[in-house]
Amino acid sequence: MNTFVGKSRRILLKVIPYVALIIAIKLVLHNFGFEIISINSIFSGIIGATVFLLGFLLSGVMADFKESEKIPGEIASILHTITDEIETTYNIRKDSSQIEGLRLCRDIGADVKSWFHKRCKSKELMEKIHCLYHFYAKLEGVIPANYIARLKQEQHNLRKLMIRTHVIRETNFISSGYMIASSSTILLLAGLVLAKIEPFYESLFFLVVVSYLLIFLIMLINDLDNPFGYYESDSSEDISLKPLDDFLHDIETKLTEIENFTPKKQGA
Repeated sequence: MNTFVGKSRRILLKVIPYVALIIAIKLVLHNFGFEIISINSIFSGIIGATVFLLGFLLSGVMADFKESEKIPGEIASILHTITDEIETTYNIRKDSSQIEGLRLCRDIGADVKSWFHKRCKSKELMEKIHCLYHFYAKLEGVIPANYIARLKQEQHNLRKLMIRTHVIRETNFISSGYMIASSSTILLLAGLVLAKIEPFYESLFFLVVVSYLLIFLIMLINDLDNPFGYYESDSSEDISLKPLDDFLHDIETKLTEIENFTPKKQGA
């Protein structure tokens, strides 16, 4: 709940200066008598069309956002599957190569998290994922061939997820739609600022409500368009990376247990 309020507050703090500026302009124009537009039924139609367009954009980015919510969990699930197979192999045949495989999975998980924050390049991450092929070669003859085929399929799925994430992160949803929504919002707010509504404080109230709603929606859509904006200081609506954090904690625990496994315990 506190996280939700904190995130919502970020967008609110970005909206307030714009609304305050619009109100200030309205007050200046009212004092100098520059309210030259009369309100009619066309205004309500323009407001409805603008809200409809923003709703269309919001539904589009929400579809990508809901899909993106699954990606960190799927990445963590793939890495868990690979490490479980390696750990099972290690229990059958204790070999240093299996420990290297666990370390490789840990490094891939850490690099994926760094990549989400744009502290690791896509090329470097893909090369690290490709290193799994070299590790699988060491497992030939140790585990059945169909197990290795399954691990390679998991590696393929991991690569697909990273490419899909990259596309979502780097591609804007209908750029021309953003332009139309932004321009229509600006024109609508300009019309409301120049409109003469009596009593004046009633017009001021409607201007605050409409400007707050439209500007908030535009900023929310822009924020939701990149659900992986961890590297953006003003991003507030980002997908949780907790499944990946849980994997990194689990793999560190496994590695610590294996590395501290003494010959005495091994004999027991």
